[in-house]
Amino acid sequence: MVLIIGDGLLGSNIAKYSNWNYISRKKDNIEFTDLNSYSYYIDNYDTILNCVAFTDTYSKDKESNWKINYEAVANLVDYCNLKDKKLIHISTDYVYSNSKSDASEEDVPVHCENWYGYTKLLSDGYIQLRSKNYLLIRTSFKPNPFPYDKVVSQIGNFDYVDIISKLIIELINKDAKGIYNVGTEIKSMLELANKTKIVNQTIDKIHETMPTDITMNCEKINKFLNI
Repeated sequence: MVLIIGDGLLGSNIAKYSNWNYISRKKDNIEFTDLNSYSYYIDNYDTILNCVAFTDTYSKDKESNWKINYEAVANLVDYCNLKDKKLIHISTDYVYSNSKSDASEEDVPVHCENWYGYTKLLSDGYIQLRSKNYLLIRTSFKPNPFPYDKVVSQIGNFDYVDIISKLIIELINKDAKGIYNVGTEIKSMLELANKTKIVNQTIDKIHETMPTDITMNCEKINKFLNI
C-alpha cells in the first residue's frame, strides 16, 4: 500500500487519480520537519511517496530549504530503512541546471545557483547513498489549465500536473526503482501554456538564477513504460 505525504498540487493530483491515502499538514496536522508527528502513519504502509518540498524556488531562505528539502528527507530515508519500507521521492529537473541539455539519469547534475536546487540535489545524493529501496523522480509540472498571463523563456520536459501524475502512478504500480526523469516531449513554456490558454507575453527571466534550459533525457521512462 502507498501513503502519500503532502497534498499540494502534485500530491493531491496523485491521490485523485490513484485513490491512495495521503497525510498533510492541513488534514492531519503533521509537520514534515518533525518525523515524530507522522511516523505512526508510515508504519501502516509499505511504500511512502514524499511530495513535500519547500518550493519557493528563488527564495534566499536557506534555513527553510535546508530543513524541508534536505534534513527532513534524510530523516525519512533513515526511518524507511529502519522499518523496511520503499521510499519514493519527488525531486526536480532543476538539479540539472548548469549541467547539459538533455541530461540523463546517469549524468552528474550540477546544482543551480539557488538554495532550492542545491538542497534538492543534496537530498537526491543522500537517497542514492543511503536508501535501501527507493524510486527517485526528477520532474516538473504546471496546473491545468495554465493559470498565468505571462510565461518565461524556458524549455524543458515539463507538462501539466495531471499528465505527470499519471506517469508517476504508472511507474509506482510497475515497481520502478532507482532514478527516473519524468516528463514528456521537449517544449517551451509558451508551447505548454498555449495548449490550454492563449498567452502572448513572454519574459526572459523572473530571477537571475532561473535556468533557461532544463531539458532531460526521458528515454529510460519511455522504455520502461513502453511509451
